[in-house]
Amino acid sequence: MVQVKVKGQQQMLSGMLHEEGITIHGETKTLQELEVEAPLVNTIYGVALNYKGVLAALGEAMHEAPYKAPPKAPVLYIKPRNTINSHRCPIEMPASVTELEMGATLGVIIGKRATHVPQQEALHYVAGYTIVNDVSIPHDSVYRPAVAQKARDGFCAIGPWMVEAAALPNVEDVTIAVSINGERRMETNTSQLVRSIPALIADITEFMTLEAGDLLLVGIPENAPRAVVGDAVCIDIAGIGSLENHIVPQKIGGDAR
Repeated sequence: MVQVKVKGQQQMLSGMLHEEGITIHGETKTLQELEVEAPLVNTIYGVALNYKGVLAALGEAMHEAPYKAPPKAPVLYIKPRNTINSHRCPIEMPASVTELEMGATLGVIIGKRATHVPQQEALHYVAGYTIVNDVSIPHDSVYRPAVAQKARDGFCAIGPWMVEAAALPNVEDVTIAVSINGERRMETNTSQLVRSIPALIADITEFMTLEAGDLLLVGIPENAPRAVVGDAVCIDIAGIGSLENHIVPQKIGGDAR
């Protein structure tokens, strides 16, 4: 089962995903016919430095000032509501930059209020999973909030739907791949996370409450591919589907979405 936000509908609808498309209320539509919007979410939390390869690439820099050690707790940031974008909608390239980083990540949608959750119970608090492109302007610093680089309009494409948690029982061993213009540019697996999804939920809810509908982005892997204007980007996550977007020039004073 999937939960999908159909354009023009106020709430998410339950549907059955199969080879012919999605069946909602007894009516089947192909994926090309169905106009979907980003699943309904509340606050979006991203986790930085949560892939083993990212820490390995930083090398000795992790042991230098100002922190002098790898992070001992999740490094969080927020993607504000202006960043939310949808499946098959354009991602705008700001005029001041020449390429964007495609941050393919698994999105975990919280199903009920979560406070001080034990790790062994953490997945009971998950409603489902979705695909996210956590877009950012390439930057080097990991020591300060990258607001100007990560919080631009449309820089968080989500979708095309949420699969219910039961449909992805092996979430700690899921393949994530990025293709640009049909060419495979990156492949990773959630088994490479520094902190697993249960560990993230337990660590985060130790000091803050996650509410139903909050979206947790589990991390961006090393060597995230970059895209330029005109590129078609597709993120595939096994067991969920494909999230597609294309890169366009920034439209000043308008909304390309």
